[in-house]
Amino acid sequence: MDKPPLPSKPYFRIGEVAELLGVETYVLRYWESEFPQLKPVRAPSRQRLYRRVDVETLLYIKGLLHEEGYTIAGAKRRLDEVKAARAPLATSPAATKGQQSLALTPPSEPALADAQANPTPAAPPPVVLEVLGELRDLLKKLS
Repeated sequence: MDKPPLPSKPYFRIGEVAELLGVETYVLRYWESEFPQLKPVRAPSRQRLYRRVDVETLLYIKGLLHEEGYTIAGAKRRLDEVKAARAPLATSPAATKGQQSLALTPPSEPALADAQANPTPAAPPPVVLEVLGELRDLLKKLS
């Protein structure tokens, strides 16, 4: 089932976003506390106003959690990976001319499939390298 496109407007109230995503407003507030990428602006009435990029990020988060089966921690890591992969785009000539950066693509979109088919390997964190070394030492002792 195809999802309807987002209405073309700059800001969405929390109730509108909840309806678009099919979740309760408390879920959005919780995700806001868990994912630092979500920073809705506040109207003078203190109402949360989500920008279009926030709604697209929320759609991505919902896809990770509800459709792909990620945990909150796993979804945070995935968002960080996507952010890191898109960091070089921020320094591209198009980005420096004031064009908008690309929004997150929901997991069901072809762009994610392309990214998964052609992953760019990242250097493992030092902790992983340390554990890997310890495992190799143990394997040598057992051999």
